Amino acid sequence: MEIHHERAGAGAPLVLVHGLGSTWRSWDPVLPGLAAHRDVVAVDLPGFGGTPPLEGEVSIASLADALVSFLEEQGLRDADLVGSSVGARLVLELARRGVGGDVVALDPGGFWDRRQLAVFGATIGASIRLVRGLRPVLPVLTGNPVTRSALLAQLSPRPWALPPALVLRELRGWAAAPSYDALLAALVHGPPQEGAPAGGTRGRVVLGWGRQDRVVTPSQAAVATDRFPDAQLHWFESCGHFPMWDQPEETVRLVLESTGRGVRTPGHGS
Repeated sequence: MEIHHERAGAGAPLVLVHGLGSTWRSWDPVLPGLAAHRDVVAVDLPGFGGTPPLEGEVSIASLADALVSFLEEQGLRDADLVGSSVGARLVLELARRGVGGDVVALDPGGFWDRRQLAVFGATIGASIRLVRGLRPVLPVLTGNPVTRSALLAQLSPRPWALPPALVLRELRGWAAAPSYDALLAALVHGPPQEGAPAGGTRGRVVLGWGRQDRVVTPSQAAVATDRFPDAQLHWFESCGHFPMWDQPEETVRLVLESTGRGVRTPGHGS
């Protein structure tokens, strides 16, 4: 299938993969900083933004297959990868499969225990139902710091400081995405994220985690580093589920410092 994407900048390629319900525009706060140094390719996952839904099952595996096909068609199989939330889980899945170069995964899903997963499914499911019901008044709600904070309390420790236009676009995208419900169900009912043994990825793996993340809680970072023992863990202070929103300058620095080394053969050094 044809995956919609936007490209900016010059240099070594860097592929950005957004989270549940979002589009490539979720990277807007960090795109200029990254494109100043890299050839940035920001994709819309199937069923989100400008990319049509998959035919058949929506799952982490099927979305990863679609991404691999896209990377191969675009000559980007060895490109460095950056993901957010579900996108972070997907770039870790690609790294586990031996696809891509260096990987930065920002607050990835897939490392919950049963209780955490039940809370995730219930709260995110309730949130999207609320957002869909509020669609007619979203411009007013997102334009007010108080109501904007109420809408994004689960996602950011400082939602009142986020740009209203960014929040409005994101919420509208979540409400309209045709594959939102199917992917949420796949996350809740599907298998957890598999890991990679030491030396098992082609490039460096860096996990970026918000200290105040209420979607994938900080305790899950220990599970992620256990499954990806080579991974380096970076903590974002005063940060929720989206470091590129709450800490954009630090996110740019982390990505640029953590990528660009080129790929290696798995099992032969780090």
